[in-house]
Amino acid sequence: MDSLTQIVLGAAVGEVAVGKKVGNWAILWGGVAGTIPDLDVFAKYFTDNVTALEIHRGFSHSILFSLIFAPIFGWILTKIHKKLDATWKDWTLLMFLGLFTHPLLDAHTTWGTQLFWPFEYRIAYKNIFVADPLYTLPFLACVIALMFYKKESFKRKRINQFGLIISSFYMLLTVGFKWLAYPKFINTLNKEKIEYLEVKTRPTPLNSILWSANVKLKDGFITGYYSLLDKQEDVIYSKFIPQNLHLLGNMINEKKVKQLIKISEGWYTLEEREGKLLLNDLRFGQNGIDAENSKFIFSFELKYNDKGEFEVIEQPRTFKQGGALIGSLFERIKGI
Repeated sequence: MDSLTQIVLGAAVGEVAVGKKVGNWAILWGGVAGTIPDLDVFAKYFTDNVTALEIHRGFSHSILFSLIFAPIFGWILTKIHKKLDATWKDWTLLMFLGLFTHPLLDAHTTWGTQLFWPFEYRIAYKNIFVADPLYTLPFLACVIALMFYKKESFKRKRINQFGLIISSFYMLLTVGFKWLAYPKFINTLNKEKIEYLEVKTRPTPLNSILWSANVKLKDGFITGYYSLLDKQEDVIYSKFIPQNLHLLGNMINEKKVKQLIKISEGWYTLEEREGKLLLNDLRFGQNGIDAENSKFIFSFELKYNDKGEFEVIEQPRTFKQGGALIGSLFERIKGI
């Protein structure tokens, strides 16, 4: 999930751990703990962009990371706050809850997380978008409100519990919405007698009403959208999107290409656009609901430079593209 959401969740579980003993310090350090796993994004400053993507949500998002570093961070906090009524065990519990709930939350998103690192299996339930205001904003309001009550206050405890309950309830709702949307995609495929290998569904940006599906066929993919507000039963699928594996040629042997294929979990296409050879990661969709004319959000140019060195250049994403995507999505949410 986005950084704000992780801070809010970390703050809430920090309050559960030691709020009664240390007051708002629990919220502060819980928020810090909820942020720490995402520091793996700084890997991009020490390695190439493809390896950095591969590292993201790996070790720092694992159970092992939480078990190793919670006691260390807990010891540091005991040295910082010697006068507070909290023991090393208290601070260790706070740090563990903050570190561990972070990947648990991320597991519900499209990217998922390697919770059981060093095993490479990535858990991704794909039932909530990486940023969803309906999950975050009520939760944030509760965390802010409880800060104005004394640490011993019964109301403070109740407000925090309420924030945790409503956010968890909404998360369960998104699971239910996914369960409702999935059969719609499958029923249309069966009705139109489309032979498919696999179907992946996910919510579209900033909501849990409009769902999208990637459908893997023999040599390519089709995509579709379904809103819970749709009046018609059948999903309208895009035209066939060829995978175009032949475009790779000898590039298939390049290490970074193999990494990208691994990262995309096989959900990728190749295309020639504007004189560039692009590898598109289908899992995160396009900057519009028109599959034929929209660019993919995660796209990488593959090329050999003038020195004959192989390069992977991630294509930039602009605010204008994001605005166009949000506009088209919210229009589609209304249903057809």
